[in-house]
Amino acid sequence: MVKLMSEDIFDFGFTAVTEEELEAVQQTKETKDALETRLDKLYNAIQPLLDNLRKNPEKDYIYWPNRSDKIDSFRELIDSIYEGK
Repeated sequence: MVKLMSEDIFDFGFTAVTEEELEAVQQTKETKDALETRLDKLYNAIQPLLDNLRKNPEKDYIYWPNRSDKIDSFRELIDSIYEGK
C-alpha cells in the first residue's frame, strides 16, 4: 500500500454545485456587473462637473448662466443612472 504524503494532492480546486446554486451565482454576477456599469456612469457624469468647478481657483466667483436649468438637467441624469434607466 502506498502512503500519500498529503491528501491535498487530490484537491483539484473545484466543488460540485446544484443547478439552483449555479443560477444564484450567475444572477449575482449579472447584478454585480450591472451595478458596476451604473457606478462607472455615475462617476463619469460627476467628474466633468468637479473639473469645471475646480477651474480658475484664483477667482472668487463662478459665472454660471442658466444655472437652475443646467442643475435640473444634471439631477435628471443622476437620477436616471441611480434608477438604472
